[in-house]
Amino acid sequence: MYAIGMCIDARYLLPALVTLGSVADHLPVADRRESAVRVLTNGLSPGQAAVMESFARRCGFGSFDLRWQAAPPESVMADAAYISVATYLRFGFTPGFLDRPFLIYVDADVHVRGDLSAPLNGLPADRVGAVQDEFNPAVGQCPALPGVAERWPHLVGRTYFNAGMLWVPAPMLAPMRAGVQQALVGGRQYIKHNDQCALNIWLLSSGTAHPVRPVFNRFEVDRFLERGDWVRRVLRRPVTRRDGHVVHFVGGQKPWMRSCPGTEDVRAYRQQMHRTLRHLTGAGAL
Repeated sequence: MYAIGMCIDARYLLPALVTLGSVADHLPVADRRESAVRVLTNGLSPGQAAVMESFARRCGFGSFDLRWQAAPPESVMADAAYISVATYLRFGFTPGFLDRPFLIYVDADVHVRGDLSAPLNGLPADRVGAVQDEFNPAVGQCPALPGVAERWPHLVGRTYFNAGMLWVPAPMLAPMRAGVQQALVGGRQYIKHNDQCALNIWLLSSGTAHPVRPVFNRFEVDRFLERGDWVRRVLRRPVTRRDGHVVHFVGGQKPWMRSCPGTEDVRAYRQQMHRTLRHLTGAGAL
């Protein structure tokens, strides 16, 4: 089976629980019993860790483990407007900690609406599954990886992947970690989107990316459309398409914030959040 992996600090505890609950809602009971939840954190207190374990058990996951871990010293935070260095923890998973043959990494700002295990079918043992980034689709055709297209023109047009969802065979965890660290040391000048750019530098150089269907990391865009029309020019699909098995709330406005516009997808997320809060209240965890 597989392990659901998450990396959070204290600010993202509640969103992580909301996301985990949505993952569980779309997995068969037997699959949840056989799968695991693995969490890396650089900021949860022991009490918060206990809350997360209790919630994971309540969701039906058969195994839970959490480790405190520091981000790699090479970490580059080119953009820290709403993201902390905890974003680099996603490269800290190890086969021993996973204790499962596959990692399904999930960002804490997504709402899952389908079975996340489907992309594991057909995933080669020496590849990392990822979805093309909707706002930064290709090298040299977006702001990501500034300077790479000029330095290596043959990479122009190559896919740029979003790091919010990853499907990783356990044997690929070490190569991914080493490749990202090398990218952080040798490619600092090309990094704009923190760990995601570092990951893409390694994916471009190693050729280990395995494209996953777009529905497994579909951006929520109605929030951006309320402020302008640029999204229509950037997206390569109709903005009205709502077939996402994973809805990703990228950007600084998050659905758990009072200031976030109440779009259709935000309302669906908040319904999930209210169910999570009711569970936490009933369990005496608030």
